[in-house]
Amino acid sequence: MSWHPQYRSSKFRHVYGKAASKEKCYDCVPITRNVHDNHFCAVNPHFIAVVTECAGGGAFLVIPIHQTGKLDPHYPKICGHKGSVLDIKWNPFNDFVIASCSEDATVKIWDIPKHLLTRNVTSPKKELLGHVRRVGLIEWHPTANNILFSSGYDYKIMIWNLDTKEAVISNPVKILDAHKDVVLSMSFNTDGSLLATACRDRKIRLLDPRAGTVLQVASYKSHRVNKVLFLGNVKKLFSTGTSRWNNRQIALWDQNDLSVPLLEEDLDGSSGLLFPFYDSDTHMLYVVGKGDGNIRYYEISPEKPYLNYLMEYRSHLPQKGIGMMPKRGLEVSACEIFRFYKLIPTKSLIEPISMIVPRRSESYQEDIYPLTTGAQPALTAQEWLNGVNKGPLLVSLRPGSGAVNSLPQFLEPEPLMKTTVLSQHQGRGGRMPLEDMQKPSEIEDSRKQLKVEEKLPKNEQMCLSNGFDIFECPPPKTENELLQMFYRQQEEIRRLRELVNQRDIQIKQLELELRNLCTDTGSY
Repeated sequence: MSWHPQYRSSKFRHVYGKAASKEKCYDCVPITRNVHDNHFCAVNPHFIAVVTECAGGGAFLVIPIHQTGKLDPHYPKICGHKGSVLDIKWNPFNDFVIASCSEDATVKIWDIPKHLLTRNVTSPKKELLGHVRRVGLIEWHPTANNILFSSGYDYKIMIWNLDTKEAVISNPVKILDAHKDVVLSMSFNTDGSLLATACRDRKIRLLDPRAGTVLQVASYKSHRVNKVLFLGNVKKLFSTGTSRWNNRQIALWDQNDLSVPLLEEDLDGSSGLLFPFYDSDTHMLYVVGKGDGNIRYYEISPEKPYLNYLMEYRSHLPQKGIGMMPKRGLEVSACEIFRFYKLIPTKSLIEPISMIVPRRSESYQEDIYPLTTGAQPALTAQEWLNGVNKGPLLVSLRPGSGAVNSLPQFLEPEPLMKTTVLSQHQGRGGRMPLEDMQKPSEIEDSRKQLKVEEKLPKNEQMCLSNGFDIFECPPPKTENELLQMFYRQQEEIRRLRELVNQRDIQIKQLELELRNLCTDTGSY
């Protein structure tokens, strides 16, 4: 194609996959032999959960993430379902809460104890009863706390609010009845205001989950879709499926126009499903083949050709399912940008695979670790149900840093200060009180600084409180918000100390130059 550049600059051109050593794998794990097309594995920084083979009913294992090696055959299970477990998902805002769905038409919410399990867990924290046929998919909302979506073989998607005291919830807050067949895949955009689904009728639907309306439908004949994924920050959808000739195929769609894909590409003639994963921080897309050992990875760009092939990780051991570690659980000192957990039932093995950017330096690489989604919800369940949209709260992966509050996407405050004045305020650190932790020389500098600020007009002073814009970031109302504010102020204090030290050095240099100048004039 003529518009393909001959050379393309990218930080991720040489990313490679590295399988963990035998000691860091999870051995003797009885992985399920169910043929349902799901991941069967869920991971967070504390635990790895995997659906297991079980006689009578359904069960899954929850193993501490650092407990590698051989698993005790009598290791306790989570076994409260009466039918096979089809999907499991960790709560993104609580690493000790997991949801599971099953062929028994129920969804259950489980509390995982912080200590090691000593016996089987059979009593769930909550039980959701609404579907009349087996439940095949569950998804947590990406920014709102305690909102769960479930999809069953009754062709319905149900939205559950878990912010209730009842142990058994029979009435979902919303039922989406827009599908005429089984939903195969669900995916949210960045703030969770839109839901994309792939259905067995081979159509992609874009829905407003709160209104229950279908915004767009893609029914492209030559692409029979199986899985769909929102590429939220680039306003695109990615789907995997099969072509007319039953080749495995990928397609990229414009979020605002699903009539024709931006591109479609045949991969191979294998029959296994393709699981897509997207990293919005690095704009990298991973395509994992079920039934083979390959992981292809691409880089997404806003202009043509949109999808840039990087490399392929190959292994002779086929994967039945796959788990993905959230970004906050990665090893940044090794320049690890993604980590998969590969289920190998033929060997009863779970094998971690790290995607690594080769770098010589062992220091923190800020360019490959931008602010990423943290473990704090941006909204309560009721706020989201009332129509509020908010982007995820972001955190830095730098060791020792705290949470950073992302700007609400629905708020656009008017500029109350000129840009130059604001930059001057931020350059001086606003009006952060530091007397109680500074040296006497530093106190004098900060007092002089305050005197200068007092000369500013009142309407310009009122915008900043403790170095933060009170219109952009209101006073904290919860303990989590208070912690986030505390971490931000700690970072601001550190920055101000560095600034004061630099100014002390400048003062000493100026004093030395003045002394030299006086000495020179005295000699004349």
